[in-house]
Parts: sequence; C-alpha cells; structure tokens
Amino acid sequence: MHLHFQERPWDLYASALYVLVATIFPLLLDVGTPLAIPLVLFAPGYLLVAAIFPRNSEIDWMERLAYSFGLSLAVVTLLGLLLNFTDWGIRLAPTIATIALFTIGVGSAAYWRRVRLPSDQRLSGTLDLELPGWKGHSLPDGILTILLIASITIAVVAVAYLVFTPRPAEHFTEFYILGPGRNASGYPTVLNVSQNGSVILGIVNHETVTESYFVRVDLVGVRIVFNTSLGLNQTVELNRTTRTWWNSTVPSGANWTQPVSFSIAKIGLWKVQFLLFRGGDFSAPNKELHLFVTVTS
Repeated sequence: MHLHFQERPWDLYASALYVLVATIFPLLLDVGTPLAIPLVLFAPGYLLVAAIFPRNSEIDWMERLAYSFGLSLAVVTLLGLLLNFTDWGIRLAPTIATIALFTIGVGSAAYWRRVRLPSDQRLSGTLDLELPGWKGHSLPDGILTILLIASITIAVVAVAYLVFTPRPAEHFTEFYILGPGRNASGYPTVLNVSQNGSVILGIVNHETVTESYFVRVDLVGVRIVFNTSLGLNQTVELNRTTRTWWNSTVPSGANWTQPVSFSIAKIGLWKVQFLLFRGGDFSAPNKELHLFVTVTS
C-alpha cells in the first residue's frame, strides 16, 4: 500500500479526526483508554510542529517526529500546571478536553499556514506498507521475528492496561480535631475547674457512598502510674462519663465539622475522648481521638 500527501494535508485531517475520537470516548465513558496515549504523547506536539514548520524543506521527518514527542510532553505538562490553578483541577475530563482544545487550535493554525503555500512547498510524506518478505531468512529467524513482534505487542498492551485501567477507589474516613482557630494548634490542655474548652471536630467521607456517623464525647479521669515490670509509665482509667452524642449523615466526598465545648468539674488529669461510630455499629468505635487536659483549681 502506497500512501502519499502534499497537495492536500491528509496528515492534519487524520490528526484532527483522531483527536475528536480520542476525546469523545474518555469523556463519554469517564475512564481513560489506550486510545488516548497518542493524544498525550504525540498529537499536540505533531500539530504544533506542523504549525511552526509548514514547509517540506525546513526540517526532516526524523527531527519532526522527535520534536513532536518532546513538545507533546512539554505542552501537556504546562496545560496540567495551568489546570491545577483552576476550579476544575487535574481530573480526567478537564485534562482531556483541554488537551483536545489546544491540539485542535494549533492544528487549525497548521492548516491555515500550510494551505497558503504553493503546493510544491507544502509538507509531504510517503509511507509504503507491505508485508515483510521471508525469502533469504531461515525458519529459526522467522520464528524469532514472530516471537519478538508478539512480545512487543503483549508488552505494549500490558502497559496500556496498567496505565488506563481504573484502580479501585480506597475507602476510608478522615476523623480529625482542630483548635479553636481551625488549625492544628491551640488545643486546650490546661483548664481551671468548670472552665470551658473548645475544639472543632471534623469528618471527611471517602467511603464512596453516603454514610451515617455517630460521635460520642467522653470525659475520662486518668492517672499516670509507673509499671515497674515494663519500666514505663502507663495511663490508668479511673472513671468515665459520656458528655454528649452527635449523629450526622455525610455524603461521599463531603466534609462535616462540629464545634465542641466541654468543661470538667474536678481537678486532675483528664482524657477528652472522641469516638467515631459508622453505619450504626456501636460494638466498637471505627476511629478514636483524644486530648489530655490538666484541670487545676
């Protein structure tokens, strides 16, 4: 098969058609596909080079292909950096759409610059496709060639599968305490009797489904004793009082916060304990946080 272009920019037509197809499928399926690999690694750079060098004699094809790969990586990196400063962020749909818009834009510029040139000065390319001939090759050489081609094909398919197959989302819940200033400092660690202390309790749902959470706040009187057999200090619980309960239904990906105030009526060392239960299971807390507070007179 003999393929040639010069008078008509078939390479630009094919590139634009590929970009449209490679963009539509990921946007419709909301998942990456191996079809989009050249969209990231080759197409933006190729059309940018075509816009910069529309003439046939400016650079040879080896330089053109090398620039195409290098500029594609640079362009995609810069576009990702710009997206990172927008509300869309670096997600699949905005990234694919941005790369496609850039590629179609520079492709239009490449088409405009090329068609303004005389036909004999336009970029040309010739590709001859034919089945490999086996004459002059021994049977072992032929088998090794087939095995090599098969190995390369399997490797490319395996890499594409690993890169573009969506990973199972990790399911977890964030449970955190902030100080009154909504940062990780300023926690009440020393209080007078009956003096109010306050923190901000937070939950972030990464369970991929809406979850029901229950939070219990306990005031636990403790004492530090030295364990002679272990050679270290241990915390011994003296008493426990449940101060309050909260429950909240948090959608997937949402953040729930709740100001918490407490006061302790007796002097001593206390542990303010925050217990998180998920899904109505109260047999054991899903997560636990605590603060040690010294109460003085």
